[in-house]
Amino acid sequence: MSDSHSAAEAPRDPYAALRVPAYRRYLIGNTLANIGRQALGLVATWQIYRWTESATALGLVGLVNFLPYIVLALPAGHLADRVNRRRLIQVTLGGSALVSVLLAVVSAWPERVPAWAVLRWFDAGLLRVASLGTGAGAVNAAGFERPALAAVFILLLLDQTIRTLGTPARASIVPLLLPRERIADAITWNSSSFELTSMLGPTIAGFLIAWLGFSAVYLLDAVTAFAMVGLLQGITYREPEQKPEPRTWRTLGAGASFIWRNKEILAASGLDLFAVLLGGAVALLPVYADRILHVGPIGLSWLRAAPSIGAVLMAMWLTHSRPMRRPGATMLWAVGGFGVVITIFGLSHWYWLSFAMLFLSGCFDNVSVVVRQSLVQLLTPDRLRGRVTAVNQIFIISSNEVGAFRAGTMAGAFGPVVAVVAGGVGTVLTVLGIAALFPQLGRLGRLHELKARE
Repeated sequence: MSDSHSAAEAPRDPYAALRVPAYRRYLIGNTLANIGRQALGLVATWQIYRWTESATALGLVGLVNFLPYIVLALPAGHLADRVNRRRLIQVTLGGSALVSVLLAVVSAWPERVPAWAVLRWFDAGLLRVASLGTGAGAVNAAGFERPALAAVFILLLLDQTIRTLGTPARASIVPLLLPRERIADAITWNSSSFELTSMLGPTIAGFLIAWLGFSAVYLLDAVTAFAMVGLLQGITYREPEQKPEPRTWRTLGAGASFIWRNKEILAASGLDLFAVLLGGAVALLPVYADRILHVGPIGLSWLRAAPSIGAVLMAMWLTHSRPMRRPGATMLWAVGGFGVVITIFGLSHWYWLSFAMLFLSGCFDNVSVVVRQSLVQLLTPDRLRGRVTAVNQIFIISSNEVGAFRAGTMAGAFGPVVAVVAGGVGTVLTVLGIAALFPQLGRLGRLHELKARE
């Protein structure tokens, strides 16, 4: 038997990446920080919905999260390729934690927020946008008269701006912490960790809101962010080889150029972009919990956690299974399944059926995430990883946040059921289109055999 054949049949060690101390510290810190971030995502949407009773206002939260990234993503990616990534992550996480403390203060004493002219103007603008699709009578106008509402939106915008500057560094440092042969396993562990935090964060937030109020959740985010800052202190990583490059639009856009040339990455990222943009139902969960399924914040927290429960179980299965023989084709089937279950969720009026469909959506989505992230990290050379990651993050942020804005505004105009069902059907049609336009994705071979491309 040849050496190569023996290696192919050797038992897989799913814990190899966790044996690297630097990666292990990063993973623990990243898990803690993401618990706080996922908890903040739930409290912000629930708080704004309770104050305004507006689905469109929920869509505006997505827009606030998206705008900083579309403006700063490429500079942030270039920054990640030029400075110490660990320090950049620490500085941006620390700044974000301070903003969360301010959010806790505003939420604890909303009546004490001063009625400055800029806040009143901001509130009036929010009310006008929220009333476009539903009419002023369909929203709680008194909620839009709170200066605290404008303060929360402005602080969320500031928080996302700071986070954006560190996001490419945070995502692209992982392949530099461990040997190349362990990168694919690390990506799966990252995905598992993220989905675990997407399950724990909202669940914890639901109980904290019910017992202690909004401010406790914002403080949790601050504490977990500072925890990652401490855990990153002292870790070392392999510095990528640097080639002298002038600071031009061409070098700034090198990541986008690389993705355009490598159609497998372009197809996988585009598929993820349009699937989540159309099929994402998370933004409307407060509306479903309140008006359709008739549950409170704890019931909402379990709905929010359901996709992550499914994703964690799928990630564990992938970690202990043989590598996918045709990962691209598997991704196409998974995203198609995602669209189908989201459509069923949109039509459901039964809590447990809704929970089950969200659970399955997480299972399907995790397959897509693992394939896409593996393609980006394995095909990208070290010197471009920050910029390529930044462009890939634009796809991710666009799909999640613009998708939330799409869902919120469409729900305001046509109702939440139409918004979700139309998105699920659109996701299935997107899969058919991507499969026809990019046959390279369906023909993609095993992930562990991929090499970096220049």
